[in-house]
This record gives sequence, C-alpha cells and structure tokens, in this order.
Amino acid sequence: MTTGLPAAGGFALGAATAAYQIEGATTEDGRGASIWDTFTARPGAVRDGSDGSTACDSYHRSEEDLDLVRGLGVEFYRFSIAWPRVLPEGRGRVEGRGLDYYDRLVDAMLERGLAPSATLFHWDLPQALEDEGGWLVRSTPEAFAEYADVVGERLGDRVGLWATHNEPWCAAYLGYAAGVHAPGRREGAAGHRAAHHLNLAHGLAVERLRTHTSGDVGVVLNLAPIRPERDEARELAAGIDAIRNAVWLDPLVDGEYGEALLRVAPELADPELVRDGDLAKVRGSVDWIGVNYYTPVRPDVPGPDGVPHPEGGAYPGVAPFDLVVREPVTDIGWEIDATGLTEVLTDTHRGTGVPLVVTENGAAMADDRVEDGVVVDEDRIDYLRDHTAAVVQARREGADVRGYFVWTLLDNFEWAEGYTKTFGLVHVDPDDQTRTPKASYRWLAAEAAGLREAARAVSP
Repeated sequence: MTTGLPAAGGFALGAATAAYQIEGATTEDGRGASIWDTFTARPGAVRDGSDGSTACDSYHRSEEDLDLVRGLGVEFYRFSIAWPRVLPEGRGRVEGRGLDYYDRLVDAMLERGLAPSATLFHWDLPQALEDEGGWLVRSTPEAFAEYADVVGERLGDRVGLWATHNEPWCAAYLGYAAGVHAPGRREGAAGHRAAHHLNLAHGLAVERLRTHTSGDVGVVLNLAPIRPERDEARELAAGIDAIRNAVWLDPLVDGEYGEALLRVAPELADPELVRDGDLAKVRGSVDWIGVNYYTPVRPDVPGPDGVPHPEGGAYPGVAPFDLVVREPVTDIGWEIDATGLTEVLTDTHRGTGVPLVVTENGAAMADDRVEDGVVVDEDRIDYLRDHTAAVVQARREGADVRGYFVWTLLDNFEWAEGYTKTFGLVHVDPDDQTRTPKASYRWLAAEAAGLREAARAVSP
C-alpha cells in the first residue's frame, strides 16, 4: 500500500478530521490544556456556549470512526495530533499515554488499508505556551520543532503524508488580530508577527520530521481566490490577497516576503522579527501543499448596502472593506462557487510548481430533511459533485492535483460556531454519540471509484 503522496498522474480520495473537533477527553490520560479549552470557557466566545470536552468522543470511539472511513472507499484518513496530548506543557515532558493513542490510531488505519495523513498543528496550541506569549514569541516555533521531533520519532516509520500546519492564516489572523478564534486576542498587526512565527515553526519542524521519515512533508493552507467586486476595490483585493495567500506562498517559493505584502504588513520587514536565515528554512521546504477551499472572497469598497466582513480585523493593514456574498450560500453563510476551487488550484500550481492535494472541502448544510432516521442532504451531495468536478477541471487545465479529501467525516465541534453548524457525512447524536451515515456518505461511497477514474483520466 502506498501511504505517501500519490505518484504523478495518480489521484486519491480521503476524509479529514481534526483532534479538538472530534476527540473529546480533554482532561484524560495526562492531556494538558489547549488555547481552545481556555477560549471556549469565555462567555460569548462560542455561539452556543459549547466546547470540545466531549465533541464526538472519538478518543474512545476511534475504531468505529475508522470503520466509517473505510466504508467510504477512500484511501486516506487525514487526522491531526493534539499537541497538548503529547507534550502537556508544550515542551519538555512527553505524555506517553497521549503518544500511545496516536500510535494505536495509526496502526488501526493501516490494518484497515487506510493511509494516514497526519497534521501536527490544527490550532490546539498548549495553553502553557500561550501563557508565555504564544505565536507572538520566538520560543513557540522552537517548541513546535521539539514537538515535531517527538511525534516524528514515534510515527515517522508508518505515516507517509505529513503536514506541519493546518490553515495558519486562521491561527495567526483570526486568533491574534480579529480575536474570533483562540486565543481571542484582538491586537491587529500582531497577526503578522504570529504569521511569521508560524512560517518559522513550519521550517524548523520540517527539518526535524525529515530525520525520522521518508514520507512526504507539506503544509495545509486555506488559500482563496480574491475577486474584487468592482474596479475601485482592486487595491483592497491586492492587500487581502497578500495577507490571505502571499504571506505563506512567498516564503515557500522565494524565501522572502514580497513587496505587495510588505505594503500592508511593514512589520514583516523588521529584522528583529524576521531574522537572517528564517525564511531560507521555509523556501523549497515542501513536497506538497494542501489546499482547503470553501468559498471565494469578494471585497468591495465600503457602502451603505455592503456586508461588513465577518472576520473583522483579520486583515490588518488593509483599509476597511465590505464582503459581497452571492447566492447560493451554505448554512454557515458561505457563497457556493466551485469555479473558485479550480481557480485556486490552477493558480497555486502555476505559482509554486508543487503537487497539490485538496485537504478540505465540504459544506455546512441545515440537514433538516430526515427520512427513516437518515439525513437526506441532497444539497451537500450537489456541493460535493460540483467541487469534485472542479478538481477534475483543474487537472484538465494542468494543475498537478493528486487528491481530494472531504471535510468532514463527522458532525463535530465547529470552532466558534460550536455545534450549530454541521459539515459531516455522518450525523452524530449529541446525547449518546450514535453515528448515522447521511445520504451524502452513501453517495460518496457509491461514487468513489468513479470519481478517482474521472480524475485519473485527465492526468495533468
């Protein structure tokens, strides 16, 4: 079984989850507190006042969940490792029970013929490190490298597809600039400082991982097509594009922060922050890039009929703007536009030359039609059908896309939305955790072979 990146011309399917969203057991087996444990305890931080203390209870039900992944007929299971479960204080003491859990999880995947795709950081920073300054201080990237070393040593012989970060834009700018995600700090330009330290952490972690694995190492980014609504918004769009996309791609390709980015983020020109050699560790560091796509971003100049950007100050340095959202939309209010996925894949491949995997794509839907105890989510099926077709189109246009991973396996804790939004292919009863596959699960299981064949037929 191939467990690394599919070979050139190949294509694989997968399902994706994240530790804090599904595991629960946040105080068991020596796990330390994360910034999400702290953030969710803050009144008003989460829409329904909930947290991830139980989530989907996957820490105790992982075998059941892996059976569901296998039942989909996909090759990969993308999961994340909870940093505070392995290093409760973020560095130093290793919690063997936490590391053992992921050891067993990986073995259970392989036993089922599933290829593990591990993400080291899906936002659950140990609170002990946040107390020292979190991603605003240089010691956190150094701790992240230590964490990567510990995990790589244990799992590197069996995990063939690695990602350092998941959506570092969210960790940096939603967490430290806009304050709508953990740790909930609204410090504007501090988001740029966090972004640089996340980039540095990636570079340091890749060095450590490569000493333990021959697998493929990458990073997962929530890149987005930025489409100015009017010509007057083009300057706004350029700034948004720099903070959303270029802050990650420029270092990977060129080993520097480009001029367009520095115009809106002059903090990244500070030699005390961006030290000699930092970005050299990032340049050319990846074997692949994961692309998470949900919706395009359509900025417009502010006007009386505009919609204020829901992420508030997540683009420090960019002038205020409105966000245009066109119908149709998902239940979370995100515009549905599959052409944006084709665009972001072709643009990213053209700009980087690196193989790509769609590591997250899916839709929050109301899931209010139930027949014989099963959610009949035809709207989600339509979404997945259109977006998998968009991936095939990107390959047809020359983008080297080697996989598509659906988000997500289970209805779960959806960050600041709590349990009010459902993305899963499987319904999870909030009272007893019973898993019930939805119509979309059955659709994907029936269509998996055909989707793979369609993608491989248009090898880039």
